[in-house]
Amino acid sequence: MSTSRHKQSPTSGGPLRSLSLHTIVVITALFVAVPLVYAVLGGFKTTRQLSSNPIGLPDPWMPENYGGILASGSFWHMLWNSTYIAVLTTLVVVAVSALAAFVFARFAFRGREALFTMFAAGLMFPFAVAILPLFVLLRMFGLLDNPLGVILPQAAFGMPMTIIILRGFFRAIPGEIEEAAILDGCTPFGFFWRILLPMARPAIATVSVLAVVSSWNQFMLPLVVFSDDGLFTIPLGVQQFQGQYATDVARVMAYIVVAMLPALGFYAVAERQLVSGLTAGAVKG
Repeated sequence: MSTSRHKQSPTSGGPLRSLSLHTIVVITALFVAVPLVYAVLGGFKTTRQLSSNPIGLPDPWMPENYGGILASGSFWHMLWNSTYIAVLTTLVVVAVSALAAFVFARFAFRGREALFTMFAAGLMFPFAVAILPLFVLLRMFGLLDNPLGVILPQAAFGMPMTIIILRGFFRAIPGEIEEAAILDGCTPFGFFWRILLPMARPAIATVSVLAVVSSWNQFMLPLVVFSDDGLFTIPLGVQQFQGQYATDVARVMAYIVVAMLPALGFYAVAERQLVSGLTAGAVKG
């Protein structure tokens, strides 16, 4: 009897547990969706409508708020700058980190763990602390008002997390596969390029998505490096637009919504790769 009761207890609590989890998910989704919907609808209003009817539907609708932003050449130029910097940052951080993670995962040498710990310690180094010496260093090398002045530091600060994630995946690859490749005449770099990277594709996709999102949302570094409006990225464009139209709250809301759309679109496309990479890492771990 005790055995049957023990078997029935998990099933009896199953519906209640499922209901509580669904409730948490719904509440979390509302916290995210409600401000987003409010901002989208607010972009179709005037500032007077936002004051008199903040939570109602626009009356009349003002699509020219969005149309004026999409017709602006400066917005598309900032979108290109953000995309260009994010793509190059991702290529640099993934390429360098993959090689470093390969060495840390597949080669045994004296001081390996100490060196890896130094890389991992970069996660505890706040970016804001380094902004002043980084500015001096970039000025010394003539990288101010240069996209490389943003790309290289972003890649450097993204390397610790990327190396940690990729090292775990590379270490999970069975050693027998590497031995078989060497017996077939494959060099260490050939094994890395032809076998290891294709097998670690979910991990590569995961760190690539994280690098793109981190670069896209970066505000402080472009603010310090760029003084030329022609080099501004989307976050700087939002700040600039808010300064120009501080009294036109509805138009500012429209600009913020339009600025979010590329990131939301990218996440919608890359969501499957990100989730599959995290799931594969959990299974291997």
